[in-house]
Amino acid sequence: MFLEAIRSEGLSHLSYIIGNGRQAAVIDPRRDCGIYVDIAHRNGARITSIFETHRNEDYVIGSQELARRTGAAIYHGKALSFAYGNPVSEGDRFDLGGLILSVLETPGHTYESISIAVQDPAFSDEAVGVFTGDALFVGDVGRTDFFPEEQEKMAGLLYDSIFQKLLPLGDHVILYPAHGAGSVCGGGIAAREFSTLGYERRHNPALQCTDRAAFVARKAGERHYRTPYFRKMEQLNLHGNAPEMPSVPQPAPMSVTAFAEAMSDGMVAIDVRSPEGFAGAFIPGSIAMPLDMLPTYAGWFLTYGEPIGIVASTGAYGQVETAARYLIRLGFDTITGSLEGGLRDWETSARHFDRIPTVHVEVLRKRIAENDDFTLLDVRAEEEFEKKHLRGALHMYLGDVPHRLDEIPRDRPVITFCGSGRRAIIAASLLKRSGFTDVSNCLGSMSACAATDCPFASA
Repeated sequence: MFLEAIRSEGLSHLSYIIGNGRQAAVIDPRRDCGIYVDIAHRNGARITSIFETHRNEDYVIGSQELARRTGAAIYHGKALSFAYGNPVSEGDRFDLGGLILSVLETPGHTYESISIAVQDPAFSDEAVGVFTGDALFVGDVGRTDFFPEEQEKMAGLLYDSIFQKLLPLGDHVILYPAHGAGSVCGGGIAAREFSTLGYERRHNPALQCTDRAAFVARKAGERHYRTPYFRKMEQLNLHGNAPEMPSVPQPAPMSVTAFAEAMSDGMVAIDVRSPEGFAGAFIPGSIAMPLDMLPTYAGWFLTYGEPIGIVASTGAYGQVETAARYLIRLGFDTITGSLEGGLRDWETSARHFDRIPTVHVEVLRKRIAENDDFTLLDVRAEEEFEKKHLRGALHMYLGDVPHRLDEIPRDRPVITFCGSGRRAIIAASLLKRSGFTDVSNCLGSMSACAATDCPFASA
């Protein structure tokens, strides 16, 4: 037997390949799916089954691509009408070289959500592990807000799925969730990617609400942001009409002239360098998108179908490849290329570049104390802002900035602010792209405030 977890960085997505003898199954494959074929070949197995624990909202699932490569059958929950694959029901069993994979219907995150229990009959009829999709995570449980008008109903379904189906499998059962820490599909997922049902039953904060009504109330009170690209992912994963993708495209290097002309023709430039690098010099009109933040925020600011150009650090082609991989997993296939030579070649070509001044937290503190005439734009999540914020700050979640520009005065300076300055640099670039002229960014932001006497708003 072999079992490997495949981590898709950025998305905090976890997929799995499990095999025994000459057969293997994949659970929730990503779009760039060659890694599963490689693992199967290395273990002398052939992928015969692909399971989707649910439709997925945050990435393009790679089931069809993997099926095209391997001939494997695709299985998913019966509560949605998928345009491909085979529906499964509670109790369906699959023989995987002597291992038994059993289907549990575990709705709540979505209606069609399923979990896959693993049994080894050579030793016991009890489950040894369970792939829980987005129903149960390490340290948290799945979101239940994808049907806002039915959130309490979905929360109740999730409670039943966890307490009546998953936890009764036994405390010894190993938990294999579909996401780790940082995923948008849960708010409190632990940094650990391993656990058991027993450990979660005792220590998972969400599972301490053993009363159904209390659990539902807890879930109904949660606040999550729903990225616009989710709708595209839902459509692609339900209808299975994502374009074939033999491999991750390698964006072609573009000369300064070609890159500038493409931008003039509508190509959007995303700059994946560090916030400090972007602030020092950037191409006018480009969007700051630090590489590790790209999977989280690209879906807020990019439009499907528009051409995309990548700006990376000089000589860092690995950044370009990683950015392309992140974009492809989100369904952004229209990558025109990358700026050859990075900002260095742009600067030496005598083309205009812009910059975003940085503001030290001490300077910010003094400006607030002196009631200076400026807008402090705090782009953190609502719960972060409510917990603590600076006096006079205008709160606007980062993803909402392009849609709420009219609420930001253009006749006064704007200082962008967040937890560390990283999200704030994205906000600053969006403002500059939208014609704001006097924009600065507070590097360090709230983290730096801990080291000085900042004027926080009264509770």
